[in-house]
Amino acid sequence: MASQPIIAPSILSADFTRLGEQITEVEQAGAGWIHVDVMDGHFVPPISFGQVIVAACRPVTQLPLDVHLMVQDPAPMLASFAEAGADQITIHVEACRHIHRSLQTIRQLGCKAGVALNPGTPAGALSELLPLVDVVLVMSVNPGYAGQAFIPEVLPKVVALRQMLNALGSQALIEIDGGVDPQTIPAALAAGVQVFVAGSAVFGHADGPAAGLAALQQVTT
Repeated sequence: MASQPIIAPSILSADFTRLGEQITEVEQAGAGWIHVDVMDGHFVPPISFGQVIVAACRPVTQLPLDVHLMVQDPAPMLASFAEAGADQITIHVEACRHIHRSLQTIRQLGCKAGVALNPGTPAGALSELLPLVDVVLVMSVNPGYAGQAFIPEVLPKVVALRQMLNALGSQALIEIDGGVDPQTIPAALAAGVQVFVAGSAVFGHADGPAAGLAALQQVTT
């Protein structure tokens, strides 16, 4: 388990004309991971970016690259994301035909394995997968677009997942993504979240990414 909460700025909300500079800024300000949202236009409506951006981020930062594949049938692309520099790869339970095999493949590629579930998917959908994962990502918005409002109804699911992981003696981390800001973090932290993905709250902050990160750090310490 994480000894202290981890903040993972999502580059989906970054200024792509200054991407390397902004990644360096949040790393120096104390970010724990860099979150990379990959969208395919099928599993979720938008198309974001892929392996080329992961490869571009890799030499810029020493932080773990937390690659979140919001894509339909991610199995054929797992190796290419690992080769591009991903440290951990998270796939959706709703998007995989053979998710056990895909999680095993991620680990075989030398990455940490994560499983994500949408707001409408119950915690029980992961009951047989938890022994295979290092990260459980709970979506607190319906995936696809930055800047959505946090869905508080997912918090009981976080509590249930925390209990399930504790019962297994698992060290897997619970991550949350969507609408994370200084107002929503306290309740999520109390429910058992350990990793907070924040895009707009960091990169969209009026005083810049470092200030946005600092505002989140104030409510996680």
